[in-house]
Amino acid sequence: MKKLVLGLAALTVIFTFSSCKEDASNKVKTENVTKAAARDAVNIDYAEITFDKKEHDFGTISEGTPVSTTFSYTNTGKSPLVISNIKASCGCTVPSNWSKEPLSPGESSQFTVDFNGKGANKVSKSVTVTANTKRGTEIVKISAFIAPKPTPAG
Repeated sequence: MKKLVLGLAALTVIFTFSSCKEDASNKVKTENVTKAAARDAVNIDYAEITFDKKEHDFGTISEGTPVSTTFSYTNTGKSPLVISNIKASCGCTVPSNWSKEPLSPGESSQFTVDFNGKGANKVSKSVTVTANTKRGTEIVKISAFIAPKPTPAG
């Protein structure tokens, strides 16, 4: 039985290799290659986002003091800009109030970033904006120097 199975396997392999006499590259139609090259050569007009600022420094704040700032942006591209998500690097920083609607070329909008003031010394947080730009994500940053709460005298 083993010999029969091995013999059939060997015949299958021999038949498979002998039936592929034609080179696969000969089967590719040059017409299709030309069409694909022309399609890929067309520049895609991505949306472009330009911020009024890429970083915001709150300066010195007391520990635990919540602060917020607004980042304004403009669609400087040729296609509608769609922001699908805005996410902070940690839970102490919360982005909010951005439009989920497409922003036409030339139009502007904004979003808010709230920071709870937790930490010690110099802190920096990043906020990632996911959009239909060429890079796909853009990053803005906030920073602050957190001064410790004064200890009560006594």
